[in-house]
Amino acid sequence: MKKYLPSWHDDEVSALSELAAGFFEREVVAHNEKWDAQHRIDREVWLKAGELGLLCCSIPEEYGGGGGTFAHDLAVFEAQGYAGDLALGISVHSGIVPHYIAEYGTEEQKKTWLPGMATGEILTAIGMTEPGAGSDLKAIKTTAIRDGDDYIVNGSKTFITNGASADMIVLVVKTDPKAGAKGVSLLIVDLRDCQGFVVGRVLDKVGQHGADTSELSFTDVRVPVSNLLGDAEGQGFGQLMAQLVQERLIIGAQASGAMNRAVQETIAYTKSRQAFGHSLFEFQNTAFELAECQTIARTCEVFLDHCIQSHLRGELDPSEAAMVKYWLTEQQCAVIDRCVQLYGGYGYMREYLIARMYEDARVQKIYAGANEVMKGIIAKSL
Repeated sequence: MKKYLPSWHDDEVSALSELAAGFFEREVVAHNEKWDAQHRIDREVWLKAGELGLLCCSIPEEYGGGGGTFAHDLAVFEAQGYAGDLALGISVHSGIVPHYIAEYGTEEQKKTWLPGMATGEILTAIGMTEPGAGSDLKAIKTTAIRDGDDYIVNGSKTFITNGASADMIVLVVKTDPKAGAKGVSLLIVDLRDCQGFVVGRVLDKVGQHGADTSELSFTDVRVPVSNLLGDAEGQGFGQLMAQLVQERLIIGAQASGAMNRAVQETIAYTKSRQAFGHSLFEFQNTAFELAECQTIARTCEVFLDHCIQSHLRGELDPSEAAMVKYWLTEQQCAVIDRCVQLYGGYGYMREYLIARMYEDARVQKIYAGANEVMKGIIAKSL
């Protein structure tokens, strides 16, 4: 079947996508057993990504980035999904954190952090989720109380991608614990030699075993007031809501890539696997299942294409971003589940890519706002 070429893929973006696909296959997926065992990916992999220009693709060149558009970032994340990797926390480090700094940071903050992030020498995380607050971000309990020229930070975070490895974290805090959403602020916290900062457990997850996903705690951590993102306290909730649109596009791109790879892998497997004297693909049920899965994957690509183009024009609204995240992750899980069934018992063996994709996909419906929250956002727009 003819491959779909997204309208946001010009020659440069397509070349970057091919470069990223080779990188993920060669540097990440080929070493999955190692990453799974240590629950993190070595820093050398990040440095190689930086050397290839795969980090901070849409950050201006004056700050060390690629100088492209967000389409360049999305090409990398879509290639990651197609490779069958969701362990490398590149979407957080390259697609989420740098945009908070580029959009809301001071000139000094941009020059301090963005160049090192683009090379992979500085690894980053974002600290939103807490043990008692996930999708409801205004309910966070981590506080940052001003004391002279510093904030004193106390609290804990969980499910933090790159948490145990990060050199810096954009931390969601309450600078006014009594003000609800209006008391939320974002702080840049340098985690290198950070007194009072402790990494707890690196979490044992159902999937994405190679990903560093950690619990973090902050006890009387002093952070300079100059590390506040934005020109005043209390702007954090609005900053988060604005940036979550891009985060949901990232997840949609990963989901689309994963669906396409799952279908292609399963077509190849069923054409080579023999049962009852002929290939599995020759059974009408198998062919029809894959015809349906290919149709779902293609229609998801087209919708994602529409939403990316809208975003590049500055026209994507939160409800459509929620649709992308909700619909594509639901279909990702459904398509991969159907593909696993066509593999039979081998689809449950982690030596097969389809099995790893199956266990990695489930959380896509949970993070960046649970899909139930996405439906609520969509419903409010009706």
